Amino acid sequence: MKRSLILLPMLALATALAAAPVDRVLKFATDANVQGNLRNGPVDYTGLNGAAIKASVNNVNITAPKAVLSAPAGGTLDGSIGKRTAIFSGGISVVRGRLQAKGDQLAYSEVTGQGVMTGTPSAVFVPDKDKGDPVNIRAAQMSLDIDNNQSTSTGSVQLASGTQTGKADKLVFDEDREVGVMTGNPSMSRAASAKQKELVITGTEARVVTKGKLLYVSGKVRLTQGTIVTTGDAVYYDDIKNTAYVVGNAKSVDSKGGQQVSARVLLQRTDLARVSQFSGTYQIPTQNFKLTGEK
Repeated sequence: MKRSLILLPMLALATALAAAPVDRVLKFATDANVQGNLRNGPVDYTGLNGAAIKASVNNVNITAPKAVLSAPAGGTLDGSIGKRTAIFSGGISVVRGRLQAKGDQLAYSEVTGQGVMTGTPSAVFVPDKDKGDPVNIRAAQMSLDIDNNQSTSTGSVQLASGTQTGKADKLVFDEDREVGVMTGNPSMSRAASAKQKELVITGTEARVVTKGKLLYVSGKVRLTQGTIVTTGDAVYYDDIKNTAYVVGNAKSVDSKGGQQVSARVLLQRTDLARVSQFSGTYQIPTQNFKLTGEK
């Protein structure tokens, strides 16, 4: 009889684990102080001797001074595996592969698989084998998706990588493809150098391949470089080659000398501050700027 009483909770836990979306289940390291209602929650986790607590979910590792794990109303912690929530606070660090994010607080839901960071969160994505520049992201709120290697940042978003910087209301960054999609008044700029003036590009949507220094902006695009203003339907910019292809209703005006040039496609050499008509058609390789799973 006593053996049956011991086995029943173990069987219940095994059943819950089998039914839960395992990839979203939060796991805490055992070396932590645990206080609270161990059956129904909430349970407080704090580090031993002032150390940070450690937790993981799928391929994400979390460290923080404190965490509170809760079950849905009327449920137990063990019986609600896959439905629980946790709030990490006191300054958190999240590491997933080459991405490291920090913030004041992280709220995680096993149901949605979303970890939402608040309190001036920031993230750094390191290029593979030191190829290229790190990608730095800042925003009012940052959400990491456990189901894929993507993050969504909202509210005064800033992206910086090498000489390129971007601002927008929203950024979706794909860590696998190293692609960022910016919407909500996006503005991209390339810093001035000894050879060329600052370049600023605006439009409805901006997509950047950070590894290749490539940019695709669509929707009433506007390129401003010194006294040259070029407009069109879309632009493909290669920062390494210093070339910008402005496609669709393209027009460029240099206010200094009064020169104007227009065509279906314009080629702008940003290193030479020169705009010319491009003979023939030009197809922007939009497939290179898609997020994983995006059609």
